Amino acid sequence: QAQPVESGGGLVQPGGSLRLTCTASTIAFEYYSMKWYRQAPGKGREMVASIADDGHKTYSPSVEGRFVISRDNSIQQVYLQMNDIVPEDAAVYYCNADRGLGDSRNYWGQGTQVTVSS
Repeated sequence: QAQPVESGGGLVQPGGSLRLTCTASTIAFEYYSMKWYRQAPGKGREMVASIADDGHKTYSPSVEGRFVISRDNSIQQVYLQMNDIVPEDAAVYYCNADRGLGDSRNYWGQGTQVTVSS
């Protein structure tokens, strides 16, 4: 299903930074809207940030001003730069690739764990 692969998670201290990477293997990657979701223990999956094919970005209010989403179409990657991390950012972060053509062109990664600890 052309599943994307996340990397870059790990242990980070409050106030620190991480950069997550999502690597896609889809044909016509440049036409996909790329999104980052996260799911903390006991909570539902939350959309964190998205970047459309035209570069338009959206953010959850909980991360706006701290996180930055970007993409490099030449190597089929999308990034989430996480700055000023707080304990509430701890979650499994998932990458989603959405062609906008229904479920047959919507792919999820397996996730990467972000742990926040002093």
